Amino acid sequence: MAIGASGERRNAVRKSQANVVERLEPPSIAPSLTTKRIVFGAPHIGEEEIQEVVDTLRSGWIGTGPRVAQFERDFADYKGARHTIAVNSCTAALHLSLVAAGVGPGDEVITTPLTFCATVNSIVHVGATPVLVDVDPMTMNIDTTRIADAVTHKTKAIVPVHFAGLPCDMDRTMAIAAEHNLKVIEDCAHAIETHHQGRPAGTIGDFGCFSFYSTKNITTCEGGMIVARDEGQAEQLRRLALHGMSKDAWKRFSDSKFRHYSVTEIGFKYNMTDLNAAIGLHQLRRIEDSWCRRREVWQDYMLALSDLPLTLPASAPPRSKHGHHLYTVLIDPQRCGIDRERFIEELDRREIGVGIHYLCLAEHPVYQSMFGWRPEDFPNATNIGRQTVSLPLSAGLSSFDVARVASAVREAIAGA
Repeated sequence: MAIGASGERRNAVRKSQANVVERLEPPSIAPSLTTKRIVFGAPHIGEEEIQEVVDTLRSGWIGTGPRVAQFERDFADYKGARHTIAVNSCTAALHLSLVAAGVGPGDEVITTPLTFCATVNSIVHVGATPVLVDVDPMTMNIDTTRIADAVTHKTKAIVPVHFAGLPCDMDRTMAIAAEHNLKVIEDCAHAIETHHQGRPAGTIGDFGCFSFYSTKNITTCEGGMIVARDEGQAEQLRRLALHGMSKDAWKRFSDSKFRHYSVTEIGFKYNMTDLNAAIGLHQLRRIEDSWCRRREVWQDYMLALSDLPLTLPASAPPRSKHGHHLYTVLIDPQRCGIDRERFIEELDRREIGVGIHYLCLAEHPVYQSMFGWRPEDFPNATNIGRQTVSLPLSAGLSSFDVARVASAVREAIAGA
């Protein structure tokens, strides 16, 4: 009975895959023969964004002004947050949040080794020392069961990263932070739509830092946002984002009466412009429709690739929402018969663009020199970093595009 049941399940999977291929792929055209390149992370821009940018250019005000203020309000409404501060990148958001959290020289900040370099660079910029805790091999998020062991008397904060849009275990993270009086700064660069146990990512910790880079789920070309819980810290973040000035240019020049400003602390040039916000306003208004389309693409990949010797990405746990920012597969040479670099070459030959998210931070020479990190110190992150490939995942992908990607993956594995 067990063997028969297993055979029935395999037949059901094959039938479902055939249905996906039939639904996605026009029968008269072979996806692998199509020459138009599928660009990894290409933004999905509509006519509304284009017109808003034109209107901004014609308005006479392109710096930080009314569109930035509207974008902040709209983002606050979407996240259910009280305080939002628009900045020019998620890197700026992380840096400012660390400053506002009081992190500085001599402090330690715990984070993950499987993240973009900006996460640890921001920690270094405030003079603190990043302390890496290896990831869970299934979720690819920081292994929260190991965080407590990394806490010392120097630890000041934890920076969990919601990798690929999959929420971290924030319950355990916040419990550790409360026990040791630590600040929590959520790196939500991948996690605009993500929820953990019904709570929006970025609103659980003390600060939430978001990215609107060109490859992100919504884009402002370049840009970021900080969600802050404390009103006083939010006001400080606003000042820090613009040189430490008490008034931005819109407040000084927007009507006939000039207003003086004071520099109250040493700040940075991290403000967002109205040109950037003009794009983001309409991106945000379509965010749920775009997320639903990316979820469809994700589900089609899962079904079309489920019988291949690949490690496919983890799904969100119950009562949580995956942001579906990245669709990552692991190419184990022993299982797949092909190594990661050749796999990428095969997809490139078929005009499929991919990404690498990410090499373990301990692989990079600068961190080896500064902190003595070695790849073998973080075996899970290192293993993932040497095998991971991110397939195209965008609301702008057509069903035919998805079929091309899936077909290219299958051909690359079959030809190994």
